[in-house]
Amino acid sequence: MHDIALIRSDPAGFDAGLARRGLAPLSRQVLALDSKRRAVQTELQSMQQRRNEASRAIGVARGKDEDSTDLEEEVSALKKRMPELELEDKTFGDELQALLAMLPNLPAADVPDGPDETANVELRRVGAPRVFDFAPKGHAALGEALGLMDFATASRLSGARFVVLKGALARLERALAQFMLDLHTGEFGYTEIAPPALVRDETLYGVGQLPKFAEDMFRTTAGLWLIPTAEVPLTNLVGEQILEAASLPLRFTAYTPCFRSEAGAAGRDTHGMIRQHQFSKVELVSICRPEESDAEHERMTGAAEEVLKRLGLPYRVLVLSSGDMGFAARKTYDIEVWLPGQDAYREISSCSNCGDFQARRMRARAKAGGAKQTQFVHTPNGSGLAVGRTLIAVLENYQQADGSIALPSALQPYMGGLDVLRRA
Repeated sequence: MHDIALIRSDPAGFDAGLARRGLAPLSRQVLALDSKRRAVQTELQSMQQRRNEASRAIGVARGKDEDSTDLEEEVSALKKRMPELELEDKTFGDELQALLAMLPNLPAADVPDGPDETANVELRRVGAPRVFDFAPKGHAALGEALGLMDFATASRLSGARFVVLKGALARLERALAQFMLDLHTGEFGYTEIAPPALVRDETLYGVGQLPKFAEDMFRTTAGLWLIPTAEVPLTNLVGEQILEAASLPLRFTAYTPCFRSEAGAAGRDTHGMIRQHQFSKVELVSICRPEESDAEHERMTGAAEEVLKRLGLPYRVLVLSSGDMGFAARKTYDIEVWLPGQDAYREISSCSNCGDFQARRMRARAKAGGAKQTQFVHTPNGSGLAVGRTLIAVLENYQQADGSIALPSALQPYMGGLDVLRRA
Protein backbone atom coordinates (compact mmCIF):
# COMPACT_ATOMS: atom_id res chain seq x y z
CA MET A 1 0.00 0.00 0.00
CA HIS A 2 1.23 3.47 -0.82
CA ASP A 3 1.70 6.33 1.63
CA ILE A 4 -0.90 8.95 0.68
CA ALA A 5 1.20 11.64 2.37
CA LEU A 6 4.09 10.92 0.01
CA ILE A 7 1.78 11.05 -3.00
CA ARG A 8 0.51 14.46 -1.83
CA SER A 9 4.04 15.77 -1.36
CA ASP A 10 5.46 14.41 -4.62
CA PRO A 11 2.77 13.48 -7.17
CA ALA A 12 5.22 13.75 -10.06
CA GLY A 13 7.59 11.30 -8.36
CA PHE A 14 4.72 8.88 -7.79
CA ASP A 15 3.70 9.02 -11.44
CA ALA A 16 7.33 8.58 -12.50
CA GLY A 17 7.50 5.41 -10.37
CA LEU A 18 4.31 4.08 -11.96
CA ALA A 19 5.72 4.86 -15.41
CA ARG A 20 8.75 2.68 -14.62
CA ARG A 21 6.22 -0.09 -13.99
CA GLY A 22 4.61 0.56 -17.36
CA LEU A 23 1.52 2.21 -15.85
CA ALA A 24 -0.22 5.47 -16.71
CA PRO A 25 -0.02 8.42 -14.29
CA LEU A 26 -2.62 8.17 -11.52
CA SER A 27 -1.65 10.80 -8.98
CA ARG A 28 -4.38 13.18 -10.18
CA GLN A 29 -7.06 10.51 -9.73
CA VAL A 30 -5.69 9.48 -6.34
CA LEU A 31 -5.42 13.04 -5.08
CA ALA A 32 -8.92 13.94 -6.36
CA LEU A 33 -10.41 11.18 -4.20
CA ASP A 34 -8.18 12.17 -1.33
CA SER A 35 -9.23 15.83 -1.66
CA LYS A 36 -12.92 14.94 -1.65
CA ARG A 37 -12.50 12.76 1.42
CA ARG A 38 -10.50 15.39 3.30
CA ALA A 39 -13.09 18.05 2.47
CA VAL A 40 -15.83 15.82 3.86
CA GLN A 41 -13.75 15.09 6.97
CA THR A 42 -13.14 18.82 7.51
CA GLU A 43 -16.85 19.56 7.19
CA LEU A 44 -17.69 16.70 9.53
CA GLN A 45 -15.23 17.90 12.15
CA SER A 46 -16.65 21.41 11.89
CA MET A 47 -20.19 20.05 12.36
CA GLN A 48 -19.12 17.97 15.35
CA GLN A 49 -17.57 21.05 16.92
CA ARG A 50 -20.68 23.16 16.23
CA ARG A 51 -22.98 20.41 17.55
CA ASN A 52 -21.04 20.31 20.80
CA GLU A 53 -21.08 24.10 21.11
CA ALA A 54 -24.83 24.26 20.41
CA SER A 55 -25.55 21.43 22.84
CA ARG A 56 -23.70 23.30 25.59
CA ALA A 57 -25.58 26.48 24.70
CA ILE A 58 -28.89 24.59 24.99
CA GLY A 59 -27.92 23.49 28.47
CA VAL A 60 -27.08 27.04 29.48
CA ALA A 61 -30.33 28.38 28.00
CA ARG A 62 -32.41 25.80 29.82
CA GLY A 63 -30.60 26.57 33.05
CA LYS A 64 -31.63 30.18 32.64
CA ASP A 65 -35.13 29.18 31.55
CA GLU A 66 -34.51 30.78 28.13
CA ASP A 67 -35.89 29.74 24.76
CA SER A 68 -33.55 27.24 23.02
CA THR A 69 -35.77 26.25 20.10
CA ASP A 70 -33.47 27.60 17.39
CA LEU A 71 -30.46 25.85 18.91
CA GLU A 72 -32.38 22.58 19.21
CA GLU A 73 -33.44 22.78 15.58
CA GLU A 74 -29.83 23.45 14.58
CA VAL A 75 -28.58 20.43 16.55
CA SER A 76 -31.32 18.29 15.02
CA ALA A 77 -30.29 19.34 11.50
CA LEU A 78 -26.63 18.66 12.31
CA LYS A 79 -27.45 15.19 13.64
CA LYS A 80 -29.34 14.45 10.44
CA ARG A 81 -26.54 15.66 8.16
CA MET A 82 -23.59 14.12 10.02
CA PRO A 83 -24.42 10.45 9.24
CA GLU A 84 -24.68 11.41 5.58
CA LEU A 85 -21.19 12.92 5.74
CA GLU A 86 -19.88 9.86 7.59
CA LEU A 87 -21.19 7.69 4.76
CA GLU A 88 -19.55 9.98 2.18
CA ASP A 89 -16.30 9.79 4.13
CA LYS A 90 -16.45 5.99 4.10
CA THR A 91 -17.37 5.88 0.41
CA PHE A 92 -14.50 8.11 -0.66
CA GLY A 93 -12.14 6.24 1.71
CA ASP A 94 -13.17 2.87 0.29
CA GLU A 95 -12.73 4.11 -3.28
CA LEU A 96 -9.30 5.48 -2.44
CA GLN A 97 -8.23 2.25 -0.72
CA ALA A 98 -9.52 0.15 -3.62
CA LEU A 99 -7.54 2.22 -6.11
CA LEU A 100 -4.32 2.14 -4.09
CA ALA A 101 -4.71 -1.60 -3.37
CA MET A 102 -4.45 -2.36 -7.10
CA LEU A 103 -1.23 -0.37 -7.62
CA PRO A 104 2.14 -2.14 -7.38
CA ASN A 105 5.06 -1.05 -5.27
CA LEU A 106 7.35 1.53 -6.87
CA PRO A 107 10.81 0.36 -8.00
CA ALA A 108 13.89 1.29 -5.98
CA ALA A 109 16.18 3.85 -7.57
CA ASP A 110 18.85 1.27 -8.47
CA VAL A 111 16.44 -1.13 -10.24
CA PRO A 112 17.12 -1.27 -14.01
CA ASP A 113 14.33 0.14 -16.16
CA GLY A 114 12.68 -2.08 -18.74
CA PRO A 115 9.35 -3.53 -19.85
CA ASP A 116 9.97 -7.20 -19.02
CA GLU A 117 12.57 -9.95 -18.44
CA THR A 118 14.58 -8.81 -21.47
CA ALA A 119 15.84 -5.88 -19.38
CA ASN A 120 16.97 -7.97 -16.40
CA VAL A 121 20.66 -7.59 -15.57
CA GLU A 122 22.90 -10.54 -14.75
CA LEU A 123 25.04 -9.79 -11.69
CA ARG A 124 27.14 -12.95 -11.31
CA ARG A 125 27.55 -16.60 -12.21
CA VAL A 126 28.73 -19.17 -9.71
CA GLY A 127 29.99 -22.59 -10.82
CA ALA A 128 30.55 -23.81 -14.34
CA PRO A 129 27.97 -26.05 -16.04
CA ARG A 130 29.14 -29.63 -16.22
CA VAL A 131 30.45 -30.92 -19.55
CA PHE A 132 28.84 -34.30 -20.21
CA ASP A 133 30.36 -37.08 -22.34
CA PHE A 134 26.82 -38.21 -23.15
CA ALA A 135 23.57 -36.46 -24.05
CA PRO A 136 22.03 -35.32 -20.73
CA LYS A 137 18.35 -36.07 -20.16
CA GLY A 138 15.63 -33.95 -18.58
CA HIS A 139 14.38 -34.67 -15.08
CA ALA A 140 11.09 -36.21 -16.21
CA ALA A 141 12.82 -38.83 -18.37
CA LEU A 142 15.32 -39.54 -15.59
CA GLY A 143 12.67 -39.86 -12.88
CA GLU A 144 10.38 -42.06 -14.94
CA ALA A 145 13.29 -44.31 -15.97
CA LEU A 146 14.12 -44.75 -12.29
CA GLY A 147 10.52 -45.78 -11.69
CA LEU A 148 10.25 -43.09 -9.00
CA MET A 149 8.41 -40.26 -10.79
CA ASP A 150 4.86 -40.93 -11.96
CA PHE A 151 2.94 -38.32 -13.94
CA ALA A 152 0.33 -40.70 -15.36
CA THR A 153 -0.96 -41.73 -11.94
CA ALA A 154 -0.92 -38.12 -10.74
CA SER A 155 -3.00 -37.13 -13.77
CA ARG A 156 -5.50 -39.89 -13.01
CA LEU A 157 -5.72 -38.74 -9.39
CA SER A 158 -5.73 -34.98 -9.85
CA GLY A 159 -5.33 -33.91 -13.46
CA ALA A 160 -2.53 -32.06 -15.22
CA ARG A 161 0.42 -30.36 -13.45
CA PHE A 162 0.76 -32.87 -10.62
CA VAL A 163 3.30 -35.62 -9.89
CA VAL A 164 3.64 -38.66 -7.64
CA LEU A 165 7.15 -39.17 -6.24
CA LYS A 166 8.02 -42.60 -4.91
CA GLY A 167 10.65 -44.24 -2.75
CA ALA A 168 14.05 -42.61 -2.88
CA LEU A 169 12.79 -39.57 -4.83
CA ALA A 170 10.12 -38.88 -2.20
CA ARG A 171 12.85 -39.16 0.41
CA LEU A 172 15.12 -36.90 -1.62
CA GLU A 173 12.48 -34.18 -1.64
CA ARG A 174 12.17 -34.46 2.15
CA ALA A 175 15.97 -34.57 2.52
CA LEU A 176 16.38 -31.38 0.50
CA ALA A 177 13.85 -29.54 2.65
CA GLN A 178 15.51 -30.76 5.86
CA PHE A 179 18.93 -29.74 4.57
CA MET A 180 17.67 -26.25 3.72
CA LEU A 181 15.92 -25.79 7.06
CA ASP A 182 18.98 -26.94 9.00
CA LEU A 183 21.18 -24.51 7.07
CA HIS A 184 18.88 -21.53 7.48
CA THR A 185 18.13 -22.11 11.17
CA GLY A 186 21.59 -23.30 12.20
CA GLU A 187 23.82 -20.92 10.26
CA PHE A 188 21.66 -17.94 9.29
CA GLY A 189 19.57 -17.51 12.43
CA TYR A 190 16.09 -18.05 11.00
CA THR A 191 13.37 -19.35 13.32
CA GLU A 192 11.50 -22.33 11.89
CA ILE A 193 7.73 -21.91 11.75
CA ALA A 194 5.02 -24.44 10.90
CA PRO A 195 2.24 -22.11 9.64
CA PRO A 196 -1.29 -22.87 8.42
CA ALA A 197 -1.67 -23.65 4.74
CA LEU A 198 -5.18 -22.15 4.70
CA VAL A 199 -5.61 -18.43 5.27
CA ARG A 200 -8.27 -15.71 5.29
CA ASP A 201 -8.81 -12.94 2.74
CA GLU A 202 -7.20 -10.40 5.07
CA THR A 203 -3.99 -12.43 5.28
CA LEU A 204 -3.58 -12.48 1.50
CA TYR A 205 -4.51 -8.81 1.26
CA GLY A 206 -1.75 -7.98 3.74
CA VAL A 207 1.02 -9.20 1.43
CA GLY A 208 -0.56 -7.93 -1.79
CA GLN A 209 -1.95 -11.20 -3.18
CA LEU A 210 -5.52 -9.92 -2.98
CA PRO A 211 -7.44 -8.42 -4.63
CA LYS A 212 -5.30 -8.45 -7.77
CA PHE A 213 -4.26 -12.12 -7.97
CA ALA A 214 -7.38 -14.02 -6.92
CA GLU A 215 -7.46 -16.04 -10.14
CA ASP A 216 -3.92 -17.33 -9.50
CA MET A 217 -4.96 -19.08 -6.27
CA PHE A 218 -7.28 -21.82 -5.04
CA ARG A 219 -10.17 -20.96 -2.71
CA THR A 220 -12.09 -23.49 -0.65
CA THR A 221 -15.87 -23.61 -0.38
CA ALA A 222 -15.44 -22.46 3.22
CA GLY A 223 -13.92 -19.19 1.99
CA LEU A 224 -10.32 -19.93 2.99
CA TRP A 225 -7.45 -19.84 0.50
CA LEU A 226 -4.64 -22.36 -0.05
CA ILE A 227 -1.37 -20.49 0.32
CA PRO A 228 0.59 -19.81 -2.90
CA THR A 229 3.74 -19.38 -0.77
CA ALA A 230 4.64 -19.46 2.93
CA GLU A 231 5.49 -15.76 2.58
CA VAL A 232 1.77 -15.17 3.15
CA PRO A 233 1.42 -16.54 6.72
CA LEU A 234 5.04 -15.81 7.75
CA THR A 235 4.87 -12.10 6.92
CA ASN A 236 1.46 -11.81 8.56
CA LEU A 237 2.83 -13.13 11.86
CA VAL A 238 3.49 -9.47 12.70
CA GLY A 239 0.29 -8.05 11.20
CA GLU A 240 -1.64 -5.55 13.35
CA GLN A 241 1.27 -5.41 15.83
CA ILE A 242 3.58 -2.76 17.22
CA LEU A 243 6.96 -4.42 17.68
CA GLU A 244 9.83 -3.37 19.89
CA ALA A 245 12.45 -2.01 17.49
CA ALA A 246 15.26 -3.55 19.52
CA SER A 247 13.85 -7.03 18.79
CA LEU A 248 14.37 -6.60 15.04
CA PRO A 249 15.25 -8.14 12.69
CA LEU A 250 12.97 -11.13 13.05
CA ARG A 251 13.81 -13.95 10.65
CA PHE A 252 11.35 -16.75 9.86
CA THR A 253 11.61 -19.85 7.68
CA ALA A 254 9.05 -22.53 6.83
CA TYR A 255 8.73 -25.63 4.68
CA THR A 256 5.21 -25.84 3.27
CA PRO A 257 3.20 -27.08 0.35
CA CYS A 258 2.25 -24.25 -2.01
CA PHE A 259 -0.70 -24.11 -4.39
CA ARG A 260 -1.08 -22.05 -7.55
CA SER A 261 -3.66 -22.21 -10.31
CA GLU A 262 -1.08 -21.18 -12.96
CA ALA A 263 -3.93 -19.33 -14.66
CA GLY A 264 -1.57 -17.43 -16.93
CA ALA A 265 0.76 -20.34 -17.73
CA ALA A 266 -1.24 -22.21 -20.37
CA GLY A 267 1.11 -24.04 -22.68
CA ARG A 268 4.23 -23.30 -20.58
CA ASP A 269 6.27 -26.12 -18.98
CA THR A 270 3.42 -28.57 -19.39
CA HIS A 271 5.69 -31.61 -19.06
CA GLY A 272 7.61 -32.36 -15.90
CA MET A 273 7.82 -30.69 -12.50
CA ILE A 274 8.86 -27.15 -13.42
CA ARG A 275 5.39 -25.57 -13.13
CA GLN A 276 2.82 -27.42 -11.03
CA HIS A 277 -0.37 -26.67 -9.14
CA GLN A 278 1.12 -28.13 -5.93
CA PHE A 279 4.79 -27.87 -4.99
CA SER A 280 6.91 -27.55 -1.87
CA LYS A 281 9.14 -24.66 -0.92
CA VAL A 282 11.33 -23.46 1.92
CA GLU A 283 10.54 -19.78 2.42
CA LEU A 284 12.54 -17.00 4.11
CA VAL A 285 10.96 -13.85 5.57
CA SER A 286 12.57 -11.00 7.50
CA ILE A 287 10.88 -8.28 9.52
CA CYS A 288 13.29 -5.40 9.98
CA ARG A 289 13.73 -1.67 10.48
CA PRO A 290 13.80 0.50 7.33
CA GLU A 291 17.50 1.26 7.66
CA GLU A 292 18.27 -2.48 7.76
CA SER A 293 16.21 -3.69 4.83
CA ASP A 294 18.72 -3.36 1.99
CA ALA A 295 21.39 -5.23 3.95
CA GLU A 296 18.83 -7.82 5.07
CA HIS A 297 17.78 -8.35 1.45
CA GLU A 298 21.39 -9.00 0.44
CA ARG A 299 21.89 -11.32 3.42
CA MET A 300 18.77 -13.32 2.54
CA THR A 301 19.87 -13.69 -1.08
CA GLY A 302 23.21 -14.97 0.19
CA ALA A 303 21.45 -17.56 2.36
CA ALA A 304 19.52 -18.85 -0.66
CA GLU A 305 22.70 -18.94 -2.75
CA GLU A 306 24.48 -20.92 -0.04
CA VAL A 307 22.07 -23.83 -0.56
CA LEU A 308 23.17 -24.09 -4.18
CA LYS A 309 26.84 -23.72 -3.28
CA ARG A 310 26.63 -26.56 -0.75
CA LEU A 311 24.90 -28.75 -3.33
CA GLY A 312 27.46 -27.91 -6.03
CA LEU A 313 24.83 -26.62 -8.46
CA PRO A 314 25.81 -23.92 -11.01
CA TYR A 315 23.66 -20.81 -10.91
CA ARG A 316 23.44 -17.15 -11.77
CA VAL A 317 21.90 -14.12 -10.05
CA LEU A 318 19.86 -11.47 -11.85
CA VAL A 319 18.43 -8.17 -10.70
CA LEU A 320 14.97 -7.85 -12.22
CA SER A 321 13.93 -4.86 -14.26
CA SER A 322 11.15 -2.51 -13.19
CA GLY A 323 8.74 -4.23 -15.57
CA ASP A 324 9.49 -7.79 -14.44
CA MET A 325 9.24 -7.47 -10.65
CA GLY A 326 6.41 -8.89 -8.58
CA PHE A 327 3.54 -6.69 -7.43
CA ALA A 328 4.76 -6.05 -3.87
CA ALA A 329 8.49 -5.80 -4.59
CA ARG A 330 10.61 -2.68 -4.80
CA LYS A 331 13.71 -4.69 -5.75
CA THR A 332 14.13 -8.37 -6.66
CA TYR A 333 17.01 -10.75 -7.21
CA ASP A 334 16.22 -13.93 -9.13
CA ILE A 335 18.51 -16.93 -8.67
CA GLU A 336 18.51 -19.26 -11.66
CA VAL A 337 19.99 -22.75 -11.51
CA TRP A 338 21.55 -24.48 -14.52
CA LEU A 339 19.45 -27.34 -15.91
CA PRO A 340 21.42 -29.49 -18.41
CA GLY A 341 18.23 -31.18 -19.65
CA GLN A 342 16.97 -27.79 -20.85
CA ASP A 343 20.40 -26.33 -21.61
CA ALA A 344 19.26 -23.22 -19.77
CA TYR A 345 19.19 -21.42 -16.45
CA ARG A 346 15.77 -21.57 -14.73
CA GLU A 347 14.48 -19.66 -11.72
CA ILE A 348 14.85 -21.46 -8.40
CA SER A 349 14.51 -18.52 -6.02
CA SER A 350 13.20 -14.99 -6.06
CA CYS A 351 14.34 -12.72 -3.20
CA SER A 352 12.52 -9.40 -2.90
CA ASN A 353 12.64 -6.34 -0.70
CA CYS A 354 9.09 -4.99 -0.33
CA GLY A 355 10.05 -1.96 1.75
CA ASP A 356 7.06 -0.86 3.86
CA PHE A 357 4.54 -1.74 1.13
CA GLN A 358 3.24 -4.90 2.84
CA ALA A 359 3.59 -3.47 6.35
CA ARG A 360 1.20 -0.64 5.49
CA ARG A 361 -1.38 -3.15 4.30
CA MET A 362 -0.87 -5.29 7.43
CA ARG A 363 -0.47 -2.30 9.78
CA ALA A 364 2.77 -3.77 11.14
CA ARG A 365 4.89 -1.20 12.94
CA ALA A 366 7.85 -0.87 15.28
CA LYS A 367 8.69 1.57 18.06
CA ALA A 368 11.93 2.26 19.82
CA GLY A 369 11.88 2.10 23.60
CA GLY A 370 10.46 5.30 25.07
CA ALA A 371 9.57 6.77 21.67
CA LYS A 372 6.06 8.01 20.95
CA GLN A 373 6.18 7.61 17.19
CA THR A 374 6.00 4.28 15.38
CA GLN A 375 7.29 3.46 11.92
CA PHE A 376 6.28 0.77 9.47
CA VAL A 377 8.63 -2.20 9.31
CA HIS A 378 10.20 -3.50 6.11
CA THR A 379 9.61 -7.05 4.85
CA PRO A 380 12.19 -8.79 2.62
CA ASN A 381 11.20 -12.30 1.53
CA GLY A 382 12.57 -15.06 -0.67
CA SER A 383 12.67 -18.73 -1.54
CA GLY A 384 15.39 -20.66 0.16
CA LEU A 385 14.74 -22.69 -2.09
CA ALA A 386 11.90 -24.10 -4.20
CA VAL A 387 12.33 -27.76 -3.20
CA GLY A 388 10.89 -29.39 -6.31
CA ARG A 389 13.06 -27.33 -8.63
CA THR A 390 16.10 -28.13 -6.49
CA LEU A 391 15.27 -31.82 -6.84
CA ILE A 392 15.08 -31.30 -10.61
CA ALA A 393 18.48 -29.60 -10.59
CA VAL A 394 20.08 -32.43 -8.60
CA LEU A 395 18.68 -35.06 -10.97
CA GLU A 396 19.84 -33.27 -14.11
CA ASN A 397 23.25 -32.07 -12.91
CA TYR A 398 24.24 -35.30 -11.16
CA GLN A 399 22.91 -37.79 -13.74
CA GLN A 400 25.22 -40.52 -14.97
CA ALA A 401 25.40 -42.30 -18.32
CA ASP A 402 23.52 -45.35 -17.00
CA GLY A 403 20.59 -43.20 -15.78
CA SER A 404 21.55 -43.35 -12.11
CA ILE A 405 21.90 -40.17 -10.04
CA ALA A 406 24.95 -39.46 -7.88
CA LEU A 407 23.91 -37.58 -4.74
CA PRO A 408 25.77 -34.48 -3.48
CA SER A 409 27.75 -35.20 -0.33
CA ALA A 410 25.73 -32.59 1.59
CA LEU A 411 22.57 -34.66 1.10
CA GLN A 412 23.95 -38.11 1.84
CA PRO A 413 23.50 -37.87 5.64
CA TYR A 414 19.83 -37.00 5.04
CA MET A 415 19.49 -40.03 2.75
CA GLY A 416 20.76 -42.56 5.27
CA GLY A 417 24.19 -42.60 3.66
CA LEU A 418 22.87 -43.39 0.18
CA ASP A 419 25.20 -41.93 -2.45
CA VAL A 420 23.55 -43.03 -5.71
CA LEU A 421 19.94 -43.31 -6.83
CA ARG A 422 19.29 -46.33 -9.05
CA ARG A 423 16.20 -47.91 -10.52
CA ALA A 424 14.32 -49.76 -7.81
